[in-house]
Amino acid sequence: MLYWLYEVSHINIFQYITVRSGIAFFISLVISMYLMPKFIKWAKAKNANQPIYSLAPQSHQAKEKTPTMGGLVIVFSALVAIITCVNLTNIFALIGFGVITLFGLIGVRDDISKIIGKDNNSGLSAKTKIFMQFSSALVIAYFLYSSTILNTELFVPFYKHPVLDMGWFSVVFWALVMVSSSNAVNLTDGLDGLATVPSILSMLTLGIFVYISGHAILSGYLLLPKISGIGEVVIIAAALIGSLVGFLWYNCYPAEVFMGDSGSLSLGAFIGYMAIISKNEFLLILIGFVFVLETVSVILQVGSFKTRKKRIFLMAPIHHHFEIKGWAENKIIVRFWIMALISNIIALTALKIR
Repeated sequence: MLYWLYEVSHINIFQYITVRSGIAFFISLVISMYLMPKFIKWAKAKNANQPIYSLAPQSHQAKEKTPTMGGLVIVFSALVAIITCVNLTNIFALIGFGVITLFGLIGVRDDISKIIGKDNNSGLSAKTKIFMQFSSALVIAYFLYSSTILNTELFVPFYKHPVLDMGWFSVVFWALVMVSSSNAVNLTDGLDGLATVPSILSMLTLGIFVYISGHAILSGYLLLPKISGIGEVVIIAAALIGSLVGFLWYNCYPAEVFMGDSGSLSLGAFIGYMAIISKNEFLLILIGFVFVLETVSVILQVGSFKTRKKRIFLMAPIHHHFEIKGWAENKIIVRFWIMALISNIIALTALKIR
């Protein structure tokens, strides 16, 4: 809408990505802050509560009446801001819109099943969820491969030249990145606000890379791959950050509402998408260090138990390990936020050290 105003009335201020990003941030923030308490009240009335695993630490049992599916408000607030501020004729922005919507719908389906069944096991089975995620990601990746100018070269952090041209295999690789990132954020969303701040930091960092890669002069100066048109995706990231900040107001410890899969799956997939279009698939390991840590802890725990019948951690994901060791929940949350901040600052050094 704002970009249309620029094209029709030539109000030049609306042509700038930075201006529209700021407006998108505040639109989604205001909508999120306004709708969240209303959603919490409605969810409590409908008993749309978060089912708690019976094996979860004892402190979690007190959270069984906490409403879930706050991700609906996050996604809705962001989509309103996106429609208002983004040039949706831009193919990269249009695909980003699709990523958020498709993975959000998968999350909604899973959350509703859990709420109705009053049990985490009542949600989508692991195989069904992976199938739906991977199918959606393959469609998105193929569309990205066939309909955009995005090249298929693979870059590694702190090195300015591509190391490999993946060709058609990039479709599979990009789908894996989105699905892995989606599930990593989902696994991290186990404590109040734990996934929210690292998601904000990841999108801030990737937003900087995306903006620079879409800028002809800055990308040349910093030796980043130049990808015309991707800068519009920064506005989508700003909209999601705004809605996440509004959500965090109610999700910080002790949480009044949980994100649910409806939020975490779409956020993770979009973070993966931003890494793909900015050619930072491997740097995402550092940008999303907390998400990687949580995921690796689960993989190691499951692998160790299946092969050796022994557990490495007291409980996985690793944030539960620290809970059982006696760490206060808010201490775990803040320390993981600090790790996320440090890892993202290190990742930003890749802008100059190449």
